[in-house]
Amino acid sequence: MATLHEECGVFGIWEPDGNPANTAYYGLVSLQHRGQEGCGIAVNRDREIYHYKDTGLVNEVFNEKILSELKGRMAIGHVRYSTAGGSARENVQPLVLRYIKGTLAISHNGNITNVAELKKMLEHNGAIFQTTADTEVIAYLIARERISSGSIEEAVKNAVKKIKGAFSLLVMSPNKLIAARDPWGFRPLCMGRRDNAVIFASETCAFDAIDAEFVRDVRPGEIITLEDGEMRSDTELCGGPSSLCIFEHIYFARPDSVIEGEVVHECRKRAGAFLAEQAPVDADIVIGVPDSGLSAAQGYAEYSGIPEDTGFIKNKYIARTFIKPTQDSRETAVKMKLNALKSVVSGKRVIMVDDSIVRGTTSGRIVKMLRDAGAKEVHVRISSPPFTWPCFFGTDIPNRDQLIANKHTVEETARMINADSLEYLSIENLHRIAPGSGLGFCDACFTGRYPVDVEHLL
Repeated sequence: MATLHEECGVFGIWEPDGNPANTAYYGLVSLQHRGQEGCGIAVNRDREIYHYKDTGLVNEVFNEKILSELKGRMAIGHVRYSTAGGSARENVQPLVLRYIKGTLAISHNGNITNVAELKKMLEHNGAIFQTTADTEVIAYLIARERISSGSIEEAVKNAVKKIKGAFSLLVMSPNKLIAARDPWGFRPLCMGRRDNAVIFASETCAFDAIDAEFVRDVRPGEIITLEDGEMRSDTELCGGPSSLCIFEHIYFARPDSVIEGEVVHECRKRAGAFLAEQAPVDADIVIGVPDSGLSAAQGYAEYSGIPEDTGFIKNKYIARTFIKPTQDSRETAVKMKLNALKSVVSGKRVIMVDDSIVRGTTSGRIVKMLRDAGAKEVHVRISSPPFTWPCFFGTDIPNRDQLIANKHTVEETARMINADSLEYLSIENLHRIAPGSGLGFCDACFTGRYPVDVEHLL
């Protein structure tokens, strides 16, 4: 329940015999946790691309009439939280643009670290930008490369060679649907099937929602092209070191998703068990902060033998607290969203398990909630290490001066949030939570060890 910003979610489908916009709608609903500011769907009908997008949740933006007008044989969609650019409507994706070779639609999850350099180069060549999002820079690069390339997939490959940072991309041209993942694999992207349809999504939970079968993860650096049902894979950029954002397993992904061979729920349970092993404490109950703290709390309770119970009742109809533009409104949203269950915590020594602490304000509010409900002691256990560095790859972790762990010791932080004790998951245990992962991990927000040069951004 940390006040962290999500990145985004992408969904794409080639479905010649169905209604891909309807399928994309349900896929995006299942990915809503990855972005709540805006959403959109673009479809390819008779080589023309039509789209609809707006700010708001998926079920607020789309209705049956809008979806019925988005007919075609393939579609891409996007749910957005702005990690680069603002939350204005023009930044909502998919981004659709017309250029000399036709029309292009693109959905992007991630952050480009050399975007300023690329944008300056494009502007000096006459480009005029209408958004403030990284995605438009990627789209211009692809359009420019397409002029001198033999195919759109070749243009995508030439463009991504110039891009540094995190990107899981879906690109739709008049004839093709292309999925591309950055060579480091910062952000997840996977492929599934349903009958004759081929589907791409940020997480496997989107496949479950539409009764599709998970096939495999898109490899870091891989570019997959679908044309008339035929699939081609270009792996020229594959094979380097991988750096999947480990916070996907801690917080971002849905617990029922499988990312690079690991079920997210099980990873979070392991984190909780490791916390119980490294930071035991005498207590009466273990409670998790909804939602991502619940699995970790279960792991803590199972390892420690201390009973787990429901300590908070969550209002399901309030959006995630990080969506609020100011700290005051975020804090108000915490009170609206969560309520401590007095009958469970009153008079008890409570272990409260959460996924992270960013500024500390929200954690302090939640601890106060428990104390106001009669908790005798509150011991906070965090299923990730302390944040001490910003992220430049799509997780909107603030500047270092806003990170409480960068300015205060663990003991000082515990006093500031009024906890009887506070412990974070160690870096060593962090790297044990997903032992079956097919990729290595980026832990730069905890260690400052960035896999890509970001010296110009620090």
